[in-house]
Amino acid sequence: MTDTPRRTVFFVSDGTGITAETLGHSLLAQFPEAKFRQIRAPFVDNIDKAIDCANQIREAAAEDDLRPIVFSTLVNQATVDALHKADALFLDLFERFIGPLETELGQRSTHAVGRFHGIADSTNYKHRIEAINFAMAHDDGVSSDGELAEADVILVGVSRSGKTPTSLYLAMQFGVKAANYPLIPEDFERNKLPGELHKYRTKLFGLTIAPERLSQIRQERRPNSRYASLENCRYEIDAAQKLMRRENIRWLESTTKSIEEISATILQTVRVDRPGF
Repeated sequence: MTDTPRRTVFFVSDGTGITAETLGHSLLAQFPEAKFRQIRAPFVDNIDKAIDCANQIREAAAEDDLRPIVFSTLVNQATVDALHKADALFLDLFERFIGPLETELGQRSTHAVGRFHGIADSTNYKHRIEAINFAMAHDDGVSSDGELAEADVILVGVSRSGKTPTSLYLAMQFGVKAANYPLIPEDFERNKLPGELHKYRTKLFGLTIAPERLSQIRQERRPNSRYASLENCRYEIDAAQKLMRRENIRWLESTTKSIEEISATILQTVRVDRPGF
């Protein structure tokens, strides 16, 4: 039985490439047995850059002995034509969606480069920047009572259970002001939440994690410590889950969940109303 051949995938855009890469990853994930080498090609906004990118595609085809797959969000027809001179499977996301939208809306699109950021108004952008600053300033319990009142959501859980990356993702993607608060042994001994959290119960959302995974993460930070020991991780996770159940805090087991899945669940559960982008 031969190994599955590797195929190169390009994400080509005249902007950051976020749109092409996001949709491309979603589609490629449906083929778990395939092997892909991914290449990002952002800011392909003139013919010379498109020609260079087409040459990269040809080189990848020769190296793999398979034609590459190209996810593209180029809107300028001249750059599109230059790119298409390479032999590849082109999945032109704008071409597939702009036409039907023009027909439905009864008007022509601008076909202008960089319009993604023009659509996201300055208010939404300002929300995201403020939320990122808030998440960084209110990480790991560094919040006063008054400051917690500004939070859209407050994540609780044991140390290294994923609170910080989730807070930052919520801020960057959705403009959500997320604080996070660690549950520590003193909380478990008292078997109650820290006093300042009680009045914000509707904003609380808990994250938990498999003890084995938690121990692995903590070993990278503090090798061979009690903090990272499997026995201690089991104790903390068990105590945290009991506390969250007793306090009726909604929570999620994050071990096998992506940060996108965790964030979507939080937004749905806490009912945070943010426009995002």
